[in-house]
Amino acid sequence: MIVVATDDFELYHDVVDELRERGVAFTTREPGAELPERTRVVIRSPEDGAVAESDGPPVTDSGDGDPPGAKSVDTVVATAEEARRAVEEAVSILRGGGGRTVVGVDPGTRPGIAVLTGETVVAAFQVPLADAVETIRGEVADAPDPLVRVGDGARLQGSQLVNDLDDVTVELVDETGTTPYLGTGARGMGDVLAAVNIARLSGETTSSREIDPTPGELQRIKDRSREASSDGRTIDEGLARRVAAGELTVEEALTTHRERGDGGPEESRDR
Repeated sequence: MIVVATDDFELYHDVVDELRERGVAFTTREPGAELPERTRVVIRSPEDGAVAESDGPPVTDSGDGDPPGAKSVDTVVATAEEARRAVEEAVSILRGGGGRTVVGVDPGTRPGIAVLTGETVVAAFQVPLADAVETIRGEVADAPDPLVRVGDGARLQGSQLVNDLDDVTVELVDETGTTPYLGTGARGMGDVLAAVNIARLSGETTSSREIDPTPGELQRIKDRSREASSDGRTIDEGLARRVAAGELTVEEALTTHRERGDGGPEESRDR
């Protein structure tokens, strides 16, 4: 069982909301009060005192090399801003999923992102490509030695992610077969489920990935620009290459194209 034992009202409120949203059983105690017999994890703030011993029978072997009679209770210390991370850590401990934080990414225009601690999936996202790096960095910020595994499909988007994640260990993973069959009612879940499978596969460590876009890939970017434009505007090849390299989003490329006008110097050079 998870016990929330804190005098920090904001932390208490946020942690309790997270636990209820996940359907996780928990109870609350005043800091320093005796813990229920089945306590496995305590969540508290840095200002709260150390937890009391459980009022149940002693655990003869905690499984961590503790001497007989030791109480097998883990403590997660967090501030209110870290409430979700604290709940993820507590749930992982509760389920025996302690281990390294690994983020799996199924790249694309809206990448699927799955965060695993050990074998436990603690968070999942599907966000626009422009928000993916910030999302990943937020998930690994407090993790010791995190690992990001990026699928090798969607070459252009995947290379943008690899190149932008220059402050974390990244592995490029063969994503063949990672997208599962989706039954009735599961539409839209494929990228996230693929990200979970990617997180569980070993890959090749990489720090950068340079991709020269093919004519077909450039044409698809140009087609996307026409679809996104309110006036049927299509960006030229030069801007499409900058989009492919991650220098511009399609929206930014359209703005540049519009501001310089048809026949602008950059467009003339690219024709």
